Amino acid sequence: MIVFYKDKEKRLIEPKLFSEEAERLAQKVAESGKDHRGKLEKNKRSQIRKFYDEVLRLNMLTRNDPKSWDVVLPYVNMVVAKAAYATGRGYVSKEFMEFIKGSIDQVRTHEDLDVFANFFEAFMGFYKVYGD
Repeated sequence: MIVFYKDKEKRLIEPKLFSEEAERLAQKVAESGKDHRGKLEKNKRSQIRKFYDEVLRLNMLTRNDPKSWDVVLPYVNMVVAKAAYATGRGYVSKEFMEFIKGSIDQVRTHEDLDVFANFFEAFMGFYKVYGD
């Protein structure tokens, strides 16, 4: 599981979160989406991009209006349900769903959502190497 903070109380982000951790997770998620021939069957970039875009959209809502956090938080949590649905349909792997769930479980404030959005951005950069 990915851990965002080295020290949550001091809001110190894990130093290697956006580099080594993002790359490790991108490689793991890409591998979990490949079939026995090594062809990407699940976790196609277009599917993952939908989740990334949704996280960015929600993050921008709270950045523009931090007071909207209580309204936005239920929709942040709904991303887990969307990942579960996509997993059930065979669009994304269990590993991708675990990434989404584990990340959303750490989101308690709009600042946490910002860290998640930045991590997801780093993940997407590395995913281009391993997933496509």
